[in-house]
Amino acid sequence: MKFHPAFAAFAVAAVLAAGPARAVDLAMVSGDTGNGQRILREILDQYEKKTGNKVSVVPLPPSATDQFGQYRLWLAAGSSDVDVYQTDIIWAPQLARQFIDLTEATKDVVGAHFPSIIKSQTVDGKLVALPIFTDAPALYYRKDLLDKYGARVPASWAELADTAKLVMDKERDAGNKDMWGFVFQGNAYEGLTCDALEWVKSNGGGQIIEPDGTISINNLQAAAALEMARSWVGTISPPGVLAYQEEESRGVWQTGNAVFMRNWPYAYALGNSESSPIKGKFEVTTLPPGSGEGARPAATLGGWNLAVSKYSKNPDAAVELVKWIASPQMQKYRALKGAYLPTIQALYDDADIASAQPVIPRWKEVVLNAVPRPSAQAKTRYNEASSEFWTAVHNTISGEGTAADNLADLEFSLTRLKGTAW
Repeated sequence: MKFHPAFAAFAVAAVLAAGPARAVDLAMVSGDTGNGQRILREILDQYEKKTGNKVSVVPLPPSATDQFGQYRLWLAAGSSDVDVYQTDIIWAPQLARQFIDLTEATKDVVGAHFPSIIKSQTVDGKLVALPIFTDAPALYYRKDLLDKYGARVPASWAELADTAKLVMDKERDAGNKDMWGFVFQGNAYEGLTCDALEWVKSNGGGQIIEPDGTISINNLQAAAALEMARSWVGTISPPGVLAYQEEESRGVWQTGNAVFMRNWPYAYALGNSESSPIKGKFEVTTLPPGSGEGARPAATLGGWNLAVSKYSKNPDAAVELVKWIASPQMQKYRALKGAYLPTIQALYDDADIASAQPVIPRWKEVVLNAVPRPSAQAKTRYNEASSEFWTAVHNTISGEGTAADNLADLEFSLTRLKGTAW
């Protein structure tokens, strides 16, 4: 399906036509990383010029875990200071009661989005958030260095470790003492849940909690995947990776000091920016599979959405703002400026996007086959379940207990959390 500019103009005009007659002041919160805050501000400036409304942005730390904690405090207090919340794809079941139902207001636009993403934001038949961009990670690699040493793109995690060490050692021998083989997100937070889910799922170890609610994490293939990750720390990955989030990983990568990196799409545009030392020197591919039975590549489904607080004093204007930011025109703008992945399927066939950000069309299949975190299964207890998981993983890769022991303890904790049913 082709995306036509007239469609964008019509969609945005429809949004504005439904807007309020008087100008209002709105506030939204965002924890965007990289250049995300700047792009959001540019989108909001366009909105303000069109509508006369004013929108202030409350920036939050990039850690999704910290953001979620702050959201719960504001919403529990019934605060009207924030009208629009930028929400992680996993938060809908946990925060649904605090957000207004967008079903009726967005019935004219939801059909353009990936159905799986709309489904993820629908709780008890109510759409509680409208998607603005989706996320699925990839393996970034220094093509120039692989070519230099005659190495190929790794076809498994084991091959990645071998290639990372080979190139790292040769670069250090050549004088680059700061070179590392692989950087990822190893801090104890939601990002580690994403990374570790990929390790486990790609090694045939399941997805922590299966779609039917069964707790599956305590198995040999999951344990092997975590032991594999532990072997990276201090060898091909810096010891400090245990405290890395997305930006710390990108910092090492973009300064030219890593052979491989696991990260989200936003890092692609930044890595190819004019001032980047690695501009034109890297490529991306799918994350590799493990070696266990049922092994296959796995990428955690991410993405961000906008929800309107039930305590907003200007809910109609807030809904208008959400539809503006989520519109085809603004999703295209975000894709062109920052390589953010649209949630509107037609934009993956957009010629302008394909020309400016050729990586985006290649990500469509990754998104379609991405692995969801078990938020739908754990429901309101997902945050606690994820915290238990990333703690067990962090303990393991830090050398605090074996993977087998930590996963046995995790199974016990998740079983207790589940009770008779999720």
